[in-house]
Amino acid sequence: MRVAIASDHGGFGFKEPLARYIESLGYEVEDCGPDSFDRVDYPDYADIVARKVANQEADYGVLICGTGLGMAITADKVAGVRAATVTSHMFAKLARQHNNANVLCLSGRFVSLVDNMDFVRTFLGTAFEGGRHERRIKKIMREDDPNFTGVTSDR
Repeated sequence: MRVAIASDHGGFGFKEPLARYIESLGYEVEDCGPDSFDRVDYPDYADIVARKVANQEADYGVLICGTGLGMAITADKVAGVRAATVTSHMFAKLARQHNNANVLCLSGRFVSLVDNMDFVRTFLGTAFEGGRHERRIKKIMREDDPNFTGVTSDR
């Protein structure tokens, strides 16, 4: 399994330790940048990782910025990506079980490295349940279709 990882300056301090931790779990890791604490624009790095996941060059993505929110908003705009900002063990588990998320977005400023490691382990180690969630995932993914015109109010 391959994991693409990136950050901005707000998450840079956690990127390398998380990459090493993911490798220790048996995954192949591709570091997609940046290479320093210099200020960068998080949408650029979110795009790189999201496209690797969407193009099946990586099975999962991990993105770290100050809150995880900007990374998730950006990554989720790439067709085929289901990005989730995770700030608890249960969110990490449910993002995979119920939403089949494929990009994990973490906070480098408001969550500890140890907690983020737990979220990564949980996220990567949890399978999608399928079943009743399958129908909902299909509805989520229809938003990627440019021909989808939206749900009418009289569903």
